[in-house]
Amino acid sequence: MGFHLNAQNSPDCRTAIPICADAPIDGVVDGGGDIDDFDPDVIRQTGCLEKGSVISANIENNTAWYVFRAGTDGQIGFDIEALPVTPGSPVTAEYDFALFGPFDQTTGANFCGNISNGTEQPIRCNYEVNDTNFTGMGVNPENGQVGAPNVTGSQNTYDEFLDVIAGEVYFLLINNFNTNFNGDAEPFILTFTGNSVDADQNTALDCTLRDEFLGFDIIACEGDPDIVLSAQNSPAGPNIANITWEVDTDDDGTIDTVLATGAGEIELTVTSPNSGRYFVTIETTFGETITDDILITFYGIPVLLPGEDGIIVREDLTNADDPDSYVVEFVVDGTGDYEYAINGGEFQDEPIFLDVPPGLNTVIINDKNGCGTTEPIEFLVVGYPKFFTPNGDAFNNFWEVKGIEELINPTIFIFDRYGKLLKQLGQTDTGWDGTFNGRQLPSSDYWFRLDYERDEQTVIVAKTVRNHFSLVR
Repeated sequence: MGFHLNAQNSPDCRTAIPICADAPIDGVVDGGGDIDDFDPDVIRQTGCLEKGSVISANIENNTAWYVFRAGTDGQIGFDIEALPVTPGSPVTAEYDFALFGPFDQTTGANFCGNISNGTEQPIRCNYEVNDTNFTGMGVNPENGQVGAPNVTGSQNTYDEFLDVIAGEVYFLLINNFNTNFNGDAEPFILTFTGNSVDADQNTALDCTLRDEFLGFDIIACEGDPDIVLSAQNSPAGPNIANITWEVDTDDDGTIDTVLATGAGEIELTVTSPNSGRYFVTIETTFGETITDDILITFYGIPVLLPGEDGIIVREDLTNADDPDSYVVEFVVDGTGDYEYAINGGEFQDEPIFLDVPPGLNTVIINDKNGCGTTEPIEFLVVGYPKFFTPNGDAFNNFWEVKGIEELINPTIFIFDRYGKLLKQLGQTDTGWDGTFNGRQLPSSDYWFRLDYERDEQTVIVAKTVRNHFSLVR
């Protein structure tokens, strides 16, 4: 390891810097980033992620984020060595870390979003008080202390080595617990260890990941802070003659706009809600061309398509072959990752609900990327209860067709099993109380006929529904 990679820092998970094990990495921490990588409403204390004793020092205090991909099966560790701000001065930083993964890059999942909301927990981490200049996974090179699972108060700043499988992706958070609080960036050296590195440091981690220097595709929320893309960590290093930034707003293979060009255009700021695939082309002083691209997608609070296009009643009393089956589908205006819940129930991924109860219902739609949840949205299903219990307890005392107000000229006829007419109901009637001529009728099945009119493409068509229900006493 005769050379170092230049000092690098990205304090946000979504712009984590791709790295590998072929050389020590000179890094710095100098801020908490533009976005909350740990949702404060969800993660207060998670495993070893603890708020520190210094009031302004917590799990996201002067941080750096890196991402690496295992190149071979084997064992991986690392050392994080705190350095002085200037040579000869005392070390003021005290580093902690949390490692998340393994992730499968092919899934397209929102890795950083899952870290933020607690779906993904650290698999290795250490927030112990550090009386050496080292923390990491494996063995502390300063005192020989062997890594062990994190135990608060143990003063062991090392966790165990990690067994990895080629292709797995990991995100590493480095956090400076005890900063100097004067705003000066504090440096460290990150060095990978373990038997995979001992065997071949050039293949232990997949160094081609560095060619994806803009990082993985980013999923963000409308209104999030700006995203800063940087060409600084490209393989060109400082040997840059010109940089060009472009965007394909629809990600359809056609460049829409040249955003910036010039030798000094090291960074590009992307603001919400400007989704698209962003491209960078770097021309080096050696005549080489280096390119990379990244897809950035901003999502907002889910919005249903307007009117009947957003809430489609596939089957209810008026349009089902089986009038006992009520099916509703919800259509969202957008391409996010949504989940749905009706009437305060559990969320499900499918937008189609079977056996929806008749009458007034509510649906809540949640964006699984963490970009918002709708308020309860009301919708009506025309239907009838399969039974009613007219016992005077204020529940189910009347049988009625719920949602009847949506029908044109409806009339309901109720019969006993012998076909005797017991009750006729109009659109404004309360319902049937289970009596005939003031006498309570016994528990049994009863039949009804619903006559109404339906507007089918401006033609009024007469409709009839026949079915039965139960009176239970």
